[in-house]
Amino acid sequence: MTFYVENEFDFEFGFDVENLIKDLTNETLKSENVPFLNVSLNVSFTDDENIHAINKEFREMDKATDVLSFPAIDFNAPADFSGIKEGDPEYFDCETGELILGDIMISTDHAVSQAHEYGHSLKREVAFLITHSLLHLLGYDHMSDDEREVMEAKQEDILKRLNITRD
Repeated sequence: MTFYVENEFDFEFGFDVENLIKDLTNETLKSENVPFLNVSLNVSFTDDENIHAINKEFREMDKATDVLSFPAIDFNAPADFSGIKEGDPEYFDCETGELILGDIMISTDHAVSQAHEYGHSLKREVAFLITHSLLHLLGYDHMSDDEREVMEAKQEDILKRLNITRD
């Protein structure tokens, strides 16, 4: 499993963010019965100004947001890997053999603000955002109430299993 973590402004998290990403990814893959556990993932931590520019360019939304997800796989149904063959160069890194999940971009400005707003730790907020984005990378969305409820339940279950609570 390979994680490429870029912390654009050397933000001090106060916890090991790479271990957190690894734990959340492993638990998410396990909870979704992903048949390929050897994966690669890019995670970038940036500020509101940069995420605003990316959000405007790629989603045509002229505002900052907390997290953006850029899936490498276009699923027919969430976490449905039935059409993906191991080693397919469309989905797997030819050098490492790893399944390429995609990219996650998190605004540390939003993460700090939301942790304060919701009254929980920065670790819990970052864990929530990573889990939320991992589920997007696996094909989940929250465009309808039903989709949102499914995604929220999955997020909370994954965080609970890792004992990452709102306390």
